Amino acid sequence: MGIFDKLRRKPKAGVTRTATSKDIDHLAAWAQSRRGVEAYVEPRTNVTHTTVVLIASDGEWTRRRIDDEAAARSFGKKHSIPVYDAGIVGYPQRMRDYTRRKAEEEKRRNS
Repeated sequence: MGIFDKLRRKPKAGVTRTATSKDIDHLAAWAQSRRGVEAYVEPRTNVTHTTVVLIASDGEWTRRRIDDEAAARSFGKKHSIPVYDAGIVGYPQRMRDYTRRKAEEEKRRNS
């Protein structure tokens, strides 16, 4: 084993990364730069930690890890963003429409 092998080592399989300050900073900056943002909390699973999806009024979205549902609600309160449970209410149609439009644009660009 070389001296730098430990630094190059990949994370262990089955071990998920937790939320970091970079995740929270990204969410805050993203929310401040868009209009009509709503938060959708996705529960922790065996594969991923709790995540939050921020969705703007035009359907643009971003997803990042967050510590837990309480942290997501606290984030929403701090930034005046409504917070919903994605498992109960699902995602808004505008998010699916945005994702479809982006996929079509990418397909046209690659043709």
